[in-house]
Amino acid sequence: MKPAGQMLEIIRLLKEKYPDPRTALRYETPHQMLVATILSAQCTDVRVNMVTEELFRKYQGTKEFAEADMQELEQDIRSTGFYRQKAKNIKNSSIAILENYSGKVPDTMEELITLPGVGRKTANVVMSSAYGITEGIAVDTHVKRLSFRLGLTRHTDPNKIEQDLMNLAPKEEWSDLSYRLILHGRAVCSARKPEHDVCMLQHLCPRKGVE
Repeated sequence: MKPAGQMLEIIRLLKEKYPDPRTALRYETPHQMLVATILSAQCTDVRVNMVTEELFRKYQGTKEFAEADMQELEQDIRSTGFYRQKAKNIKNSSIAILENYSGKVPDTMEELITLPGVGRKTANVVMSSAYGITEGIAVDTHVKRLSFRLGLTRHTDPNKIEQDLMNLAPKEEWSDLSYRLILHGRAVCSARKPEHDVCMLQHLCPRKGVE
């Protein structure tokens, strides 16, 4: 099967398995989505939601995050890991939003990636979840792993993986494809012990990099 045909079949099967994909992160505003996505790096969504439940009560808007005491903010998010860098990115991106975008989280890729700590993956998540705009495919660790195993890419760089997936998948599928791959990565195709016997994609999967 040619790569484009393989991708369409993968999408069809993922749709059957995960018909209603969406981010598990809890948020009410675009800025909360941005903060939650920054926190989610190398951290489970469950842990992030536990932290943001209190965090969003304490800091109720972009201005509050921009004015936050750095050491206090670090302790507020400590359990998400890499808390010093995350606190720095949250505070500095909030300052940039106030100073450069009149307090509104931008809704374009070009503007979002100018914010401290925001790359294409975070920008894609914020755009699709907060604004319903699809400009690319968010490539996290699950999407990266599954894309390689399924033979959809030969790359390890997330930006190159994103381009490969965008070339294979119809644009209207980009946002949901990312969430579906994440769900499948968590449920079946784990990093250490992928469950080949119960995977509906096994007949399409060359299992690249898997013994």
